[in-house]
Amino acid sequence: MSISLKKDTIKHTKQKSPFSLGQNIVYMVSLSWNHRRSVIWFVLTMATTATLLSLTQLFIVPSILGAVEAKVSVIELTTIILLFAGALILLNAAQSYFSSCSQFGRIELRLIIGAMIQNKALTMSYPDIENPNVRKKLDKASMLVTSNTAATEAIWTTLMNLLKNIVEFIVFLSLLATLNPRMIIAVLTTTIVSFLVCNYLGGWGYRHRDEESEYSRRMNYLSERSRDYTLAKDVRIFGMSDWIEDIYNSILHQYRSFAARGERVYICGNVIDVVLTFMRNGIVYLFLIEAVLKGEMSTAQFVLYFSTVNVFTSGVGKIMTDLSTLRRQSLDISAVREFLDYPETFKMEKGIPVTPDLNTPYQIELKDVSFRYPDAEKNTLTHINLTIRPGEKLVIVGLNGAGKTTLIKLICGFLDPTEGKVLLNNTDIRMYNRRDYYRLFSAVFQEYSVLDVTIAENIAQTDENINFELMKQCIDQAGLTEKIVSLPKGVGTHIGKVFEDGIHLSGGELQRLMLARALYKNAPILVLDEPTAALDPIAESEIYNKYSKLTDGRMSVYISHRLASTRFCDRIILIAEGRIDEEGTHDELITQNGRYAELFKIQSRYYQEGGAGNEKE
Repeated sequence: MSISLKKDTIKHTKQKSPFSLGQNIVYMVSLSWNHRRSVIWFVLTMATTATLLSLTQLFIVPSILGAVEAKVSVIELTTIILLFAGALILLNAAQSYFSSCSQFGRIELRLIIGAMIQNKALTMSYPDIENPNVRKKLDKASMLVTSNTAATEAIWTTLMNLLKNIVEFIVFLSLLATLNPRMIIAVLTTTIVSFLVCNYLGGWGYRHRDEESEYSRRMNYLSERSRDYTLAKDVRIFGMSDWIEDIYNSILHQYRSFAARGERVYICGNVIDVVLTFMRNGIVYLFLIEAVLKGEMSTAQFVLYFSTVNVFTSGVGKIMTDLSTLRRQSLDISAVREFLDYPETFKMEKGIPVTPDLNTPYQIELKDVSFRYPDAEKNTLTHINLTIRPGEKLVIVGLNGAGKTTLIKLICGFLDPTEGKVLLNNTDIRMYNRRDYYRLFSAVFQEYSVLDVTIAENIAQTDENINFELMKQCIDQAGLTEKIVSLPKGVGTHIGKVFEDGIHLSGGELQRLMLARALYKNAPILVLDEPTAALDPIAESEIYNKYSKLTDGRMSVYISHRLASTRFCDRIILIAEGRIDEEGTHDELITQNGRYAELFKIQSRYYQEGGAGNEKE
């Protein structure tokens, strides 16, 4: 991640949402109907309760004043007061109860959407998850399910308020129909102008949300890195603390300037709102007082109509605010749906099914395969023709950047070739169900994932129906038995420091763990990308001596920089400048005296000189 000390200019580009407001409301209602119908019923019930409460509050004072003016008895007046008090208590209690109960369903729906986003991220086509644009969609969608204020949960409150305010608007408008229409027009005009101006100024933060999120993202990144224990040694050795703090303070200063700009805009909006509210109330007082002085209206009616106008005008503003809020929430829900509906690059469930079978001979063929990464100026691999036969042990060697790992990604089906085809048993792998195709492979990659769970769960990649007998064999084959036996809880020991009994494994032990995991999967094809890079030479030799037993007659593809480790394989290919430059067994390539032989001699001389140096010491 790049962190600039200079203030960046963030460009805002307006993109039309692929989903309309109505479509997003229907989507959320459908989701609720399928998973948690109580949310819909609570929205309707709470809107009804809130409307009744508002009407009760509106009529209580005018009703009491009317009773006093009518000179009713003390008992009748007390009865009116008690009825209104009882209604207020009941409606307030019901509103609180329904509000509390509705939270569980709304939270559950938000978490369901979060699970959908997580599942999409875990299962979507590999090139898409590496695509920066898709990553942005994922990050934005993930942010929108992290809190109670997120649109995926807050939209239900907005819909409830909107429904309540619309019903109240209709009721209050019918009450005001008998008043002077010029007053109603004046009130509506000042209300709408106030809303439009204040809403525009109040929306400054929303329009600049990308700029604000950029500052927050950078500060959060620095905060997270400062707490990362893996960085602790570098911070202390290189004295990085002052440098990190200076960067953080610089970004914080920029954020404060940004916040100050926003506050000035908000203050301006508040001043305009106060002025227009004063004008609106003055107009209402003028008309109503005139009606009272002319004897056209009683005191109780004056209170009722004045309260109705206030509630009516605030209701108009609330409806427009709700619609504005709903529109923004719809844009956020569109962002979630854009990620969830992102089309798959590969054929998944629609492809030809594949069932892994250790007794089935599998052959992989690359026919005139070229591959270029997006936005790259040249191919990483060019015109690769390679057939890996059933049960064959193939080693891929070459200098860094030659394209070895890219070749592995093409074989495993993580990437599709820019040109040419990758065939499994003479069928283009693009025709297969890609998830089924992945099941054919066990692998140890350079970048591997270790979770803060038990050793057993890391190997089995599940916490259910673990075959501990098979796991024991795999651990032994990977050379990890001695370490596991030394642990008080054995394979039940947690990895990482999230748990109190967690441990840290060395780099070599982690590679052995990953090898045990690959063996436990027991797939027909084994792929090993530098599986012994973190092992010492003795441990590496032990793994190589077991290699034939580890592969057990299965096809295996192996990447290595240590050419001494290639002797046990059936065939070696050397990748140079994106092409297969040499091919053969170890002895054949040494005899050819080409690049492979040259690299082997250089490595051999290094080890010999190192050994000689050690002897002199």
